[in-house]
Amino acid sequence: MKEVKAIIRPFKLMEVIEELQKIDRLPGVTVSEIKGFGKGRAREAGDKVRYEMVELVPRIQLEVVVDDPMADEVVDVIQKYSHTGNTGDGKIFVSTVDDVVKIRTNERGTGAI
Repeated sequence: MKEVKAIIRPFKLMEVIEELQKIDRLPGVTVSEIKGFGKGRAREAGDKVRYEMVELVPRIQLEVVVDDPMADEVVDVIQKYSHTGNTGDGKIFVSTVDDVVKIRTNERGTGAI
């Protein structure tokens, strides 16, 4: 199993989600509002927020756990529909997931996703 974690611009969220929903058998997506900075330290970002003396940029984090063969398709959709070509478009991380446990049923492994 793979976890695909993506940090994207907030205004691209609905477009990305609509396209992800078209993937057959996609188990679900977790969406979180986050803030942070990249290499540019948010200095030139027009959408930055300031906490004390630190400038942060609002972003959306998507998390999806899928079977290995589906990971590339999820990454391709996120890449295509979150891309603007500008600095700060975000990142996609793909990690291996050793196990999943469904809390309600105690089911484990790919059946739990």
